[in-house]
Amino acid sequence: MQLFLNTTSPFARVARVIVLERGLADRVDLVWSDPWGNDPALLATHPQLRIPVLVTNDGHAIAESLLIAQYLDQCGSGTPLVPVEHAASVLARTSVTYGLMESAFNLVIARKYEGAQAADSSVMGQRRLAALARALHHIETSLPALPGTALSLDQITTAVALEYVMFRLPGMLPAGTSARTQQWLAQIQQRPSLMTTAFH
Repeated sequence: MQLFLNTTSPFARVARVIVLERGLADRVDLVWSDPWGNDPALLATHPQLRIPVLVTNDGHAIAESLLIAQYLDQCGSGTPLVPVEHAASVLARTSVTYGLMESAFNLVIARKYEGAQAADSSVMGQRRLAALARALHHIETSLPALPGTALSLDQITTAVALEYVMFRLPGMLPAGTSARTQQWLAQIQQRPSLMTTAFH
């Protein structure tokens, strides 16, 4: 299999963490790509020209990290990403933290191409900022448990979303605030799959 990704996309990082957590590192080749540069190899793989994209052994190209997660979960071994007995709570938390990633990513892109003042003051910018604040507050009050032997999908998306906010929008989660969130993140950041894939 091939995984098209880059080092700064939170969505690509989710897929890469799952590759590691599901014991698939030796079965997935990483293909570093720049979707903003209209990478010809990526464009030939999937018409959306976005990452991540997973190309299966039989040539199917799957975009969107949550769809990739579903496929990789079936390929991997050990505890599933969404344990059946906790499926509703895991998916509910994932929906919030994945939404946080989307709001943060879209805000970063808007600021890059429109300028921070224009992006933040627009109707969509105000909605993104409000969604970010609500999601961060929600996470503080409903953090997933710290992992045991395996990471679940909500633990992965929570950690990646929070680290992406700290990486790209540090003013949204400054040091000394959200004490429970910061403590939880400090502990889960020691996970090898998260250390290996850290943003840079």
